[in-house]
Amino acid sequence: MNRLLMLAAAATLPCLASADEGMWTFDNPPSAAIKSRYGVELTRDWLDRVRGATLRLESGCTASFVSPTGLILTNHHCAEDCIAENSSAETDRLGKGFLAATPGEELRCQGEAASVLIRTEDVTEQVRKATAGLDPAKAVETRRAELTRLEQACEEASAKDRATGPLKCEAVTLYQGGQSWIYAYKRYDDVRLVFAPEKDIGAFGGDVDNFQFPRWSLDMAILRAYEDGKPAKTPNRLQFDWKGAAAGEPVFVSGHPGTTQRLMTLAELDAQRDVTLPFWLLRFSELRGRMIQFGKGSEESERRATAYLNTIENSIKVRRKQQDALNDDALFGRKAAEEAALAKALAGGPDADAYERIAKAQQVHRDIHVRHAFLEGGAGFNSELFVHARTLVRAAAERAKPNAERLRPYTDARLPAIERALRAETPYYADLDQVRLSFSLERMREWLGPDDPLVRRIFGRESPDSLAARLIAGSKLADPAERMALYAGGQAAIDASDDAMIRLAAAVDPEAAALRKRMEDEVEGPTRQAQEAIAAARFATLGTDVYPDATFTLRLSYGAVDGWVEQGAPVAPFTTLEAAFERSTGRPPFRMPESWLDKAHALPMDTPFNFVATLDIVGGNSGSPIVNARGDIVGLAFDGNIHSIAGGYGYDVRNNRAIGVDVRIMRLALEEVYGAKSLLAEMDRRR
Repeated sequence: MNRLLMLAAAATLPCLASADEGMWTFDNPPSAAIKSRYGVELTRDWLDRVRGATLRLESGCTASFVSPTGLILTNHHCAEDCIAENSSAETDRLGKGFLAATPGEELRCQGEAASVLIRTEDVTEQVRKATAGLDPAKAVETRRAELTRLEQACEEASAKDRATGPLKCEAVTLYQGGQSWIYAYKRYDDVRLVFAPEKDIGAFGGDVDNFQFPRWSLDMAILRAYEDGKPAKTPNRLQFDWKGAAAGEPVFVSGHPGTTQRLMTLAELDAQRDVTLPFWLLRFSELRGRMIQFGKGSEESERRATAYLNTIENSIKVRRKQQDALNDDALFGRKAAEEAALAKALAGGPDADAYERIAKAQQVHRDIHVRHAFLEGGAGFNSELFVHARTLVRAAAERAKPNAERLRPYTDARLPAIERALRAETPYYADLDQVRLSFSLERMREWLGPDDPLVRRIFGRESPDSLAARLIAGSKLADPAERMALYAGGQAAIDASDDAMIRLAAAVDPEAAALRKRMEDEVEGPTRQAQEAIAAARFATLGTDVYPDATFTLRLSYGAVDGWVEQGAPVAPFTTLEAAFERSTGRPPFRMPESWLDKAHALPMDTPFNFVATLDIVGGNSGSPIVNARGDIVGLAFDGNIHSIAGGYGYDVRNNRAIGVDVRIMRLALEEVYGAKSLLAEMDRRR
C-alpha cells in the first residue's frame, strides 16, 4: 500500500488517544504519554504488581486483593447478589449490613468466583492462518474451533506447570478482530462475604444519584477468597495509602471495563441508534414498572425485588444516555472523518469494500434483531428457571460433540462456570419469577404477533399469566440437585424429562439456534472479516498507539483527581461527610443508617467521602482499585458522572469523570462506625 497515501490518511484520523483517554492493555500501556503528562514512570514491576492483585468477578465487576490472606475489596453493589442470597425476611443483611467477627462466620457467595490474570499470549497469526481465504460462514466455524483448540492447549500446559498450577484459559479478541489472544487466569471458586455496610449508606442516594455527582455513597464490600476450605494465600496484594489523594494528583485504575463501541463503524452505530437501543429502552422501562409495583406489595416483596430492580434502573439510565450520544451529530461527524481516512487506505486493495460489507451485514441484523432478541436473546423468557433449562438443554447437546465443535459457552474451559451456577444454592422466589416471565411472554406475543407459529405453539389457548404460572409450577429446576441430575444425565435425561421449563427450552431451541446461526453467518462473520481488514489499515497507520475497545478484560486507565465545569459552574472534586448528614432526609434513598447517626457526634465531618477523577472507565470497572503513582489504593471506583455514560462511544476529558469512594471514609467507617479494627489490621499487614 502506498506509504504516502497511508501517511495522509493517518493525518486525518481522530482516533489517537487524547489526554487521559484510553483503556489500555497491560502489555501496551502509554508509558511515554503518562510520563510526559504526569511525570510518573510505570515500571514493569509496578505493572506486574498491580496486574497480579486485580481480580475479575464472575458477577461482572472488578476487585482487588488487599491482604496476604485473601481479603478482596470491591463495591457494595457488586456484592449485592451475594448479600441478598444470604438474607431472608428474618435476617436482612442487605438492609442491616454484615460483619463476620471470625473467618468461620464468613458467608459463601454461591454464584461468585474471582479470577486473576496470570499471563497472556498473542495468537493472532495462528488464528489468521486458520481462517485465511475462507468464506464468512466457514471462517466463523473455523475460528471458533481454532480458539477452542488454543484454549485447551493452554489449560493442558498449565496443568503441568508447577509454578502456576492449573489455569483457566480464555480467548480474547481485540481491535475488532485485529488481534487474538489467550488470557490465562487463576480462578478462586470459593468466595465469601466478610463485610458489607447497610444498603442505606452503601447505596446512599439510590437511583436518584446514580451517575450523578456530588455523591456520598459508601459503595464498598469486603470478600475473601478461599482455597481448599482455607483463606487463600495471596502475596500479590495492594496496600492502602490512607492519606488519600489530593486534587490534581495523578491516579490510575486497574480493572475490567465491560464493553465499548469506539471502533464501531457508522453502519453499526446506526443500527444501535435505530434498532437495538430503542428496543431495550422500551422493554426495560416497562419491566421497571412491573418490578416497582411488585415491590409495593409488602416489605418482603420489596426486599426480593431490590437487586433486580437496581439492575433494570441502571440499564435504563445507561441506554438512555447512549441514545443521546448517538443522536449527537458531532459524534457521527468524527466517525465519518475516521472512516473516510481509512477507506482511502483500503482503496484499490482486496478489501476496498470493507465498509460496504459491514453495512450489508447490519441490514440483516436490523431484519432479525427483534426475533433474535426474544428467542435467542431470551427476552421472551425472562425467568431464572428458563435460564437453567436452556443451559441444561444446550449443555446436553454440546457436550456430546468434540470440544472444538461446540458453541463457545460450552467448551471444556467454560463448563466449570456452568456447573458452578447449576450447583449454586441461591434463594429462588417463584412469585418474582412469575411476574418477570409473564411480562416477557406478553411482550413476545405483542411484538411477534399472536399468529406467529412459534407463539401459537407455545401459548396454545393460555394467557401470559396462566402460562407463566403453569411453567413455574411445573418445574423443579429451583432445586440444585434436580439441575445437577439432569446435567449428569445428559441428552437421555433431557429427552425423558417432563419438567415444564425443560420442555419449553427444548421446543424453542431449534428456531433459536437457527437465528443464532444466521446471526453468525450473515452478520458476525462478514462483519468480523471486514473489521479485520479495517484493523490492518489502522495498524499500518497508527500501530498500537490506539487502544482496543473494552472486552471485560484487564485494562489500565490513567488521569488525575479533578472536577469539571457544569453549565458554567465548577464542580469540586471532593465531597465530605458533613454534607452527607446535611443531605439525609430520614427516608430512602437519603436515609443515614442508625449506626452512623449514633456516632455522628464523634466523627470528623471534614472527612473526604467521594471524589472524581479524569479516569476513562465504563461498566465492569465497578470495584476497580484507584491507585496512586506508587500503586497504593487511594480510592474505589464505583460509578461515573452522567457524561461518562457516553464513554462507550468516546471520551471527553472536559467532563467525563469516574467517581470513587475515598479511602479516608472507608477507614473511618471500618474503625469508628463498624468496629472492624481486626479487618483493618489484616489489610495493613505487610506479610
